[in-house]
Amino acid sequence: MNRLLCWGLVLASILFSACSNQKGPENANEEIWIQLFDGTSLNGWTPKIRGYEFGDNFAETFTVRDSAISVSYEGYDTFGEKFGHLFYVSPFSFYRLAVEYRFTGEQAPDGPGWAYRNSGIMIHSPPGETMLIDQDFPISIEVQLLGGNGEDERSNSNLCTPGTNVVMDGELVTRHCVSSTSTTYHGDQWVRAEIVVLGDSLISHFLGGEEVLQYTKPQMGGGNVDSFDPEIKVDGQVLTGGFISLQSESHPVEFRKVELLNLKGCMDPKATKYKSYFVNNDVSMCFY
Repeated sequence: MNRLLCWGLVLASILFSACSNQKGPENANEEIWIQLFDGTSLNGWTPKIRGYEFGDNFAETFTVRDSAISVSYEGYDTFGEKFGHLFYVSPFSFYRLAVEYRFTGEQAPDGPGWAYRNSGIMIHSPPGETMLIDQDFPISIEVQLLGGNGEDERSNSNLCTPGTNVVMDGELVTRHCVSSTSTTYHGDQWVRAEIVVLGDSLISHFLGGEEVLQYTKPQMGGGNVDSFDPEIKVDGQVLTGGFISLQSESHPVEFRKVELLNLKGCMDPKATKYKSYFVNNDVSMCFY
């Protein structure tokens, strides 16, 4: 059977629940989502802003307001290419991530034109503390979040690749960004973006429950990232997992939910921690 078709069947089981007659614990089909954002604080999250040390939240770029992570530039005179990323404390490799976000207000002074209503979810990244002080973006896979201007079409949940490449249709893709098949999302509406990540085997982007982009074999390589540690960027190294971060690219944005369904765990139906939706086995999580 075609490998992508096999993973497609796995995706179907992840997104549309497991079989109801699955043996094992009574709650084997109950999804346990981890709330990466607790709704009240930045506990578990650390900023890295270009030009500043890891942990320095310059001008309170990242705060919590009205139960949402707020990315704002009220303390900036000019943006000055101070690209920022808010890193979650734990790495993941097999998971389903959901982020609810919206763009608000006006772009920061001198923010680049391409960054209008532009943010992103970075995945498969090295630890944030490995970024050098003047590094602009983490070496990662970016699920690009874009808002429309009220008139023109602009696809959303695209792929961008700072210091990375991917494979699509059996070919290595080295261009920086690849557009999705999504419609345009205008205005300040809340949008739910989901990503299904299966190590290096498959990554899929979803908007409104519809798949809009799919690729495989994320790996280090290419450009579009500056001032990085060359010992960290090993071109050709396949990325099987890593850290997640939320982006600051000069336009105000809010994230009211960041939740993750871990797809790695005990796959023995006889164990108490078994879940029918796991796709990667972790025997250390099996208890009897």
